[in-house]
Amino acid sequence: MAVVYLIGAGPGDPGLITVRGMQCLGEADVVLYDHLVHPRLLRYARPDAEKIDVGVAAPQPLEQEAICYLLAEKAREGKTVARLKWGDPFVFDRGGSEALFLHEQGVRFEVVPGIPAGIGTPSYAGIPITYPGGGDTLTFVRGHEDDGKTRASVDWASLAKLDGTIVCYTGAGELGNILRALVEHGRSPQDAAALVYEGTLPTQETIVGTLDELARAAGASSDRRPAILVVGRVAALREHLRWFDARPLFGKRILVTRPREQAAELVERLETMGAQAIEAPMIRIAPPDDYGPLDEACARAAAYDWIIFSSANAVDAFVERLLATPQDVRALAGVKLGVVGPAAAERLTRLGLKVELTPSEYRAEAVLHAIAERGGVRGLKVLLPRADIGREVLAEELRKQGAEVTEVIAYRTVVAEPDRDGEPDIYRMLLERRIEVVTFTSASAVRNFVRLLGAEPAADLLRTTIVASIGPVTAEAAAQCDIHTTVMPAIYTVPALVDAIVSYFEQQQEAGV
Repeated sequence: MAVVYLIGAGPGDPGLITVRGMQCLGEADVVLYDHLVHPRLLRYARPDAEKIDVGVAAPQPLEQEAICYLLAEKAREGKTVARLKWGDPFVFDRGGSEALFLHEQGVRFEVVPGIPAGIGTPSYAGIPITYPGGGDTLTFVRGHEDDGKTRASVDWASLAKLDGTIVCYTGAGELGNILRALVEHGRSPQDAAALVYEGTLPTQETIVGTLDELARAAGASSDRRPAILVVGRVAALREHLRWFDARPLFGKRILVTRPREQAAELVERLETMGAQAIEAPMIRIAPPDDYGPLDEACARAAAYDWIIFSSANAVDAFVERLLATPQDVRALAGVKLGVVGPAAAERLTRLGLKVELTPSEYRAEAVLHAIAERGGVRGLKVLLPRADIGREVLAEELRKQGAEVTEVIAYRTVVAEPDRDGEPDIYRMLLERRIEVVTFTSASAVRNFVRLLGAEPAADLLRTTIVASIGPVTAEAAAQCDIHTTVMPAIYTVPALVDAIVSYFEQQQEAGV
């Protein structure tokens, strides 16, 4: 049955959407979203869902009446519609108007509350909007013009007399008027206040001062961004309670070149440390041109003594094809499984498969040494599912020592075509030094980065940028392109890479750099 979900997406951080909101978004055939909604949330919609940007800053913005009719029209077509709204649909938003229109049109709807900006933003700034001794009232104020048509009408005299916290949504150009109005109508110019721009995002900026100090700063500033203004004694608590912008990588822009479908862990860990992760995948994982050799290897899986996986991608590709046959993982019961790195080991363990061999150093050469220590290599039948451009060192050395080696292409690593509408202009960002760290998690990502930017420009741009490589193979590929690796973890994993980046900046801070 067709339904329209009016979903609050929260004030910015995509992690602040509710579980119910995510569930409804995942069910939708059509997604209508505000321009301020974080683009990462759209990835949780079905790949085949129609996505329409209806915000005022969209390339082709729609009037509110047109949005209402579009919601009803899509629902009448029998579609499930998700209306993603910034903040909460019923707090200083048109969600109430849209719900009433749907009611009048006889269209079923459901409201999924979200975290309002007036609550989420102060929390991320370390300001509890209520606190013992902070006053007995909490007032939310729409202190900006509504779609540029009507000026907010506020009884400033009554508001200024209240002993409590005022949380005001300030539009561009209105901040100075609001601060002056509060002081002119009786609020002390020495009252504590805080102004928060881009709340809950890695670019959040917080300014704390008295009403008088903020008014003077607003008068001298050309900043036209909307913000959340918090007025009251609670604003002074930020000095003790700030947490979001006190994290070790806060304010750092870090480029993630990992394939989008595999970047989630790296992005999440970087953002947990406070960084702004900029996703610009250099590669994507594609199936082999011909599944024949891989399928044949899967059919003969039980005939091998060892299957060595060079990556988690190889595990995924091999097991997927194995399960596509009449067989299942029981076909591997008598086969020893080895890996080159911990990511592949973790993937096998999740599948309930025992990993017989994980070398102390995550390189193909170390695998060869570890197998030899187990009683010799001669006569062993070894299967190596790998990428189309995988290193051949292990296969060659195994053959030299008498093993019977079968190599099959389990997946291809191909250049990721930039999404011109969604991908950042990394060349310009690097040129303007707006990226502090570039991360590489594979040699192919390095090579495609250089191919995209050009060999000379890539090397020149990265001379003044910190390069973090996940391990020596990746660092070696970077060095071949005249790119110096500044950060490399001792353990070649994503968590260790993030920890190494954090350690680097902590050491720089301690050294006063």
